[in-house]
Amino acid sequence: MSLLERLNNDMKQAMKNKEKEKLSVIRMVKASLQNEAIKLGRELTEEDELTVISRELKQRKDSLHEFEKAGRQDLVDKIQNELAVLEVYMPKQLTEEELTEIVKEAIAEVQASSKADMGKVMGVVMPKVKGKADGSLVNKLVLQNLS
Repeated sequence: MSLLERLNNDMKQAMKNKEKEKLSVIRMVKASLQNEAIKLGRELTEEDELTVISRELKQRKDSLHEFEKAGRQDLVDKIQNELAVLEVYMPKQLTEEELTEIVKEAIAEVQASSKADMGKVMGVVMPKVKGKADGSLVNKLVLQNLS
């Protein structure tokens, strides 16, 4: 079942169950996917869909940090609910141990020896973990393993 089909099914279920917040998030994701398809001028691949969902998650995580700093618990709760809905559509996330292993393999592959080689390592790691790991965590692990 494609992501769009899953979204449509979940949207119908959310309507039946009168889950307004979930319905709102699903509609927003569908709109983002359709906008991306229009922008690219073609049907979205699975990777394109993953990119859109990742972007939506990242935006919410950034908002979450800002709302926490501002002490807006009402908005924090709302964003956390949206994140929970979005994470259902993401692939299983890699553990820190799995990520560390991928980072070490990439460092060996590009023969990186210092922090100056970080860009090379990130260029190898990120395509492998796209949608399966947070970029900031990957960045932190690469820095740890290069120093």
